[in-house]
Amino acid sequence: MEKINLHVTDETSRLRSVVLGTARSNGPVPSVDDAYDPKSREHIIAGTYPTNEDMINEMEAVAAVFEKYDVQVFRPEQLEDCNQIFTRDIGFVIDHIFVKANILPDREEELDAIQYIVDQMDPNYVIRPPEEVHIEGGDVMLYGDHIFVGTYRGEDYKDHIIARTNVEGVQWLKDSFPHKKVVSFDLRKDNLDPYNNALHLDCCFQPVGDGKCIIHKNGFLIEEEYQYLVAFFGRENCFEITQEEMYHMNSNIFSIAPDVVVSEKNFTRLNAWLRSHGITVEEVPYAEISKQEGLLRCSTLPLIRD
Repeated sequence: MEKINLHVTDETSRLRSVVLGTARSNGPVPSVDDAYDPKSREHIIAGTYPTNEDMINEMEAVAAVFEKYDVQVFRPEQLEDCNQIFTRDIGFVIDHIFVKANILPDREEELDAIQYIVDQMDPNYVIRPPEEVHIEGGDVMLYGDHIFVGTYRGEDYKDHIIARTNVEGVQWLKDSFPHKKVVSFDLRKDNLDPYNNALHLDCCFQPVGDGKCIIHKNGFLIEEEYQYLVAFFGRENCFEITQEEMYHMNSNIFSIAPDVVVSEKNFTRLNAWLRSHGITVEEVPYAEISKQEGLLRCSTLPLIRD
């Protein structure tokens, strides 16, 4: 079989190959105690947790957009009764290296389900951090020679199931990719309130287009770190989303190219702003999947960009 020549250096370059999650066998609605994040918990309690059928339809809409743009799409092997939507959590590519993430232990089988894809990569370029290093793809944002990383530096890290990347993870990135400037951001975490919880960096920030970004100030615990990004991109290039928009995951869209993004059809204000900057917005329904505190970036794992 043809080898996959990994190449990803940013969030927006033309996409050629991607792993898109699957919702084919998501299993029954989890119990409240089994919720991984406050938003899922909220919808479990309210009886509005998304159905398999709705989530399958939403993911197929994304697959159709990829097909339209001639992107090679891999899907995980189907596991029974397992949520396999969020492929971004389980691995990510930096330059030409595939990093297998150390995820929550009971999600390990999700990695096994993409092993057939990993087998098509050069094994010299597949790495896994040591056990004490926690890091998930939603916290890792590439921008040329920079890596922006979401983390949680609090002493109570282990009490937060929503804290997914630790300080050891940040240090590991610095050690493993010494040619990159690794900048970390302390994110606001709340086990119970989805309006005050940034599960990953891509829940409150993402570069888009050409030198622009979507950002939510309250997602950052430290004002200076938020200001760093605003200064880095320039205030006029930052689209500041509201708390309500962050809750609905407006920063978690996905770029196919600098001038093409896949976005949720209800993100009216954001989509209008993107279009005003000459970006084609491919709108898809994704509101059901967003009930699990993840959206388009979370459910995609880019392998090759130009």
